[in-house]
Amino acid sequence: MRFGVLGPLAVWTGDGRPVRVPEVKVRALLADLLAHDGGPVSADRLAEDLWGDDPPGNPVNTLQTKVSQLRRALGDGRLVAFEAAGYVLRATDVDAARFAALLDRARATADLRAKAALLSDALALWRGPAYADFRDEGFVRTAATRLEEQRLTALEEQAEVRLELGEHGRLADELGELVAAHPLRERLRAAHLRALYRSGRQAEALAGYDELRRLLADELGLDPGPELAALHHAMVRQDPSLAPPRPPTNLPAPLTGLIGREQAVAEVGALLASARLVTLTGPGGVGKTRLALAVADLAAGDFPDGVWLVELAGASGATATVAEVVAAELGVRDDTATGSRPGVRPAGLADRLADALRGRRLLLVLDNCEHVIEQVAELVDLLLGAAPELRVLTTGQESLAIPGETLYVVPPLGLPAPGADPREAASVRLFVARAAAAAPGFVLDEASAPAVAAICRRLDGLPLALELAAARVRALGVRTVADRLDDRFHLLAVSGRGRPARQQTLRAVIDWSWDQLTEQQRLILLRLAVHPGGCTLEATEAVCAGPGLDVAHLLDQLVARSMVETSGGSRYRLLESIAAYCLERLPHDDPAFQRRDLHYTELAEQARPHLHGPAQRRWLDRLDTEAPNLRAALEHTTDRALALRLVEALAWYWYLRGRHREGRASFAAAMALPGARSPRARAWEAGFAMLTGDGTDLLERSRTAARGLDARDSRSRWFLALAHLSFGDAATAAGLLTEALAGFRADGDRWGEAAALAGRAKQAMFQGDHALAERSGTESLKIFDDLGDGWGRLQASDMLGYLAEITGDYERAARLHREGLRSAEDLRLWADASYRLSSLGRLALLTGDLDGSRELHERGLRLAAEQSNSFAEEFARVGLGLVARRAGDLDAAERLFQQSLAWNRRLEADYGVPFYGVTLLLAELGFIAEQRGDTSTARSLHLEGLAAARESGDPRAIALAQEGLAGVAAAEGAYEEAAALLGEAAALRRSVGAPLPAGERGDVDRIAAAVRAAAGGSPD
Repeated sequence: MRFGVLGPLAVWTGDGRPVRVPEVKVRALLADLLAHDGGPVSADRLAEDLWGDDPPGNPVNTLQTKVSQLRRALGDGRLVAFEAAGYVLRATDVDAARFAALLDRARATADLRAKAALLSDALALWRGPAYADFRDEGFVRTAATRLEEQRLTALEEQAEVRLELGEHGRLADELGELVAAHPLRERLRAAHLRALYRSGRQAEALAGYDELRRLLADELGLDPGPELAALHHAMVRQDPSLAPPRPPTNLPAPLTGLIGREQAVAEVGALLASARLVTLTGPGGVGKTRLALAVADLAAGDFPDGVWLVELAGASGATATVAEVVAAELGVRDDTATGSRPGVRPAGLADRLADALRGRRLLLVLDNCEHVIEQVAELVDLLLGAAPELRVLTTGQESLAIPGETLYVVPPLGLPAPGADPREAASVRLFVARAAAAAPGFVLDEASAPAVAAICRRLDGLPLALELAAARVRALGVRTVADRLDDRFHLLAVSGRGRPARQQTLRAVIDWSWDQLTEQQRLILLRLAVHPGGCTLEATEAVCAGPGLDVAHLLDQLVARSMVETSGGSRYRLLESIAAYCLERLPHDDPAFQRRDLHYTELAEQARPHLHGPAQRRWLDRLDTEAPNLRAALEHTTDRALALRLVEALAWYWYLRGRHREGRASFAAAMALPGARSPRARAWEAGFAMLTGDGTDLLERSRTAARGLDARDSRSRWFLALAHLSFGDAATAAGLLTEALAGFRADGDRWGEAAALAGRAKQAMFQGDHALAERSGTESLKIFDDLGDGWGRLQASDMLGYLAEITGDYERAARLHREGLRSAEDLRLWADASYRLSSLGRLALLTGDLDGSRELHERGLRLAAEQSNSFAEEFARVGLGLVARRAGDLDAAERLFQQSLAWNRRLEADYGVPFYGVTLLLAELGFIAEQRGDTSTARSLHLEGLAAARESGDPRAIALAQEGLAGVAAAEGAYEEAAALLGEAAALRRSVGAPLPAGERGDVDRIAAAVRAAAGGSPD
């Protein structure tokens, strides 16, 4: 049983179904027990809390009755126990406790992104004020106040972490409302001031400090604290320490220093400054990756849009193409228009990626390209042609062989020259540093120098070979290492293998390192190689286990020998050269492959329910980390049942991350296995195909898949409805939603019910039924709030925000869109975030804040362009046109509206689906023509808009066209006709419960004033 106090009092079963606790006094009893955190509460105290000065005739008996009612409601009498000191609620899962545990984990981690994710998960548990329905009662006041203070502190910590991650632009807007609600919290104010300052809004930052200083003086007679005063002083001086952090990057922190590569770093850096594509080539183990990372790290300041590493060692190009792997790393989603906008067949992902990078100054590091060289070459050629500010740094054992490529052959480290000081040789410096780390106390002296020099020469200065040899110094001593290497290379020379010399060197030293391992160590190393994305200790134990194996201990031994790399002891990986060596030796039928496939299938199934609740972000990140391993499992397994389990478990992950083509390809691959039959998988494959626009007869394929579904498979039916809505097919979606909703309610599936209601709200908006949209959206949002699902809240709040805007409730609309923006940013749903920014821009326009509206629309436009989402771009561009017309710049407004109208015409010609805003564009262009006195053009535009509105059946669009025609009539002196048209339009708007709000009455009031003035009345 789960209990919720971070919002209205709530109880759920273990699988998330709500438990109804009837009667206010019984709920109050539960709240009182929860407020004591599992401690005993005496009967007298409970009676006093529940009835105060008006107790029943027999308080003890009445209390016992309420306790019995509570036990029956919870379904387990043992949960409410009576002890000597009083009644106790034995609750093991309370959201307040989970909140505290997540905060503790966040404060214990040093990784900023992990900290941000944990804080986000903790705050996602909140559904409203603590103990919301009892917050005025004395018995919960202390607990509620403590929790609210913890929440504010968590929000402050989250703001500080996000500042360190470079999210000052979004924070500057988001914190304004929170600061207004808590104006005297200095830590919160400091975070807001820093965000404003870093966003280039220094005047607002200084004004915010002055406001706080006045408030403290007037209300408390105090001055700002020393930290805030120091921040103010730094802002006044424009202290460089206040500058934003480095541009965004995913470059890993180096585990060890880069030794002996100073010249190479400088040379490659210079090449990267002058050439747009630089490829580092060389044999395995020469240090291409480490050199690339060092160069990229130094160059980060030159790329304001970030430096991004894409690791391709585990990519096969099968279920996920190189373009899909790159897009996933850059956060470019492979989806169609989102929100309440119809979708059509989008461009290919590579083209969308190119559009997203256009205009961005960014460095892309593609590591280990040799496995997928042709796909990499094709993609890089496309990206460089489309994005002139893009730079690409690649590593591999061969060049891409495309125009404009500059090659840099990474040399081995310098060898000690005869007669020279060996310390001057880079290879010696690296060996000594690694040997000293493995064997504390080791130094280069007269006794050890000859052996070290011999080792470095024997290993040709290859960094990986040197590190492997250095790891054996502690066990063998440097002279023995040198002697044994001599023996190994003598055998190599005799064998006459046909590899190039340096490749033979690396192979020999790996062979030699392998020979030093015990059988148990070898087994662990071999089985680690089946994890192309690295792995956790838990995965290692599941995949590598065997009789008598202490996996954790053996891993530590392999790390000490430099055969395995680890990051903080939480994740393990093999260097590419060692992984390739191990995979050569590992039999294809080794059980490690099947164990890996099963382990990651079970991990995906474990993640599946968490993707629908408050831990959504954390599990999305976990699956992101494991993506190469999940792909490897799917590409390897021939077990049709396991493959179907895996794709069905990952379906919602692929959807949330916008990896729709990968989802479709993965379902198709699973279905292609001999004997694989699954109506559910066929439905999801059809739904993903609709979302990507891939294939032919998409609508009919989906309808066929829907007919083949089991009657109780409501989630698959709902997903198909979602796809049909995205495709603009509201009619088919309506039937599927009705069936899915009935099934969800019959099964008690609360998440499914909320999702279907959100879909019904969207469908109702398409069809102009605002009342149904409001009811469905409100019910959906309540359920998603209870469940803590950020994606679900986003879907429901979108419709409700739009409805609030229509009815003129701008405060509610702004609150809903701001909440939606936070959810979209948290889940990295960037197209949704763009829509929310533009929606907030519309509200700023309607409330007269033209500058604010322009800035919000421009931010929405930039974010949409970064995602190459043309639908979101158009939504923002239309908003900028509205701002321009409201500001009196008719030329700019006309240019923007004509751009958007031309885009709509192309869309309709190509796909037969006009964008939903075409009637608005025609009306706006008609009003511009009318204001210029060109009534003939205005009439033509408004008549075309009226025809389109009647075809769509949207009453509000019809009314807008009628208002435009009224303006034309008034301009031509036909005032009675104008008055009649205005009356018809107003009646039509009232008929759907959406009279024109004050913020949208500009044109109507202008036309009505002209009509009244002509009739001899006051123009006011």
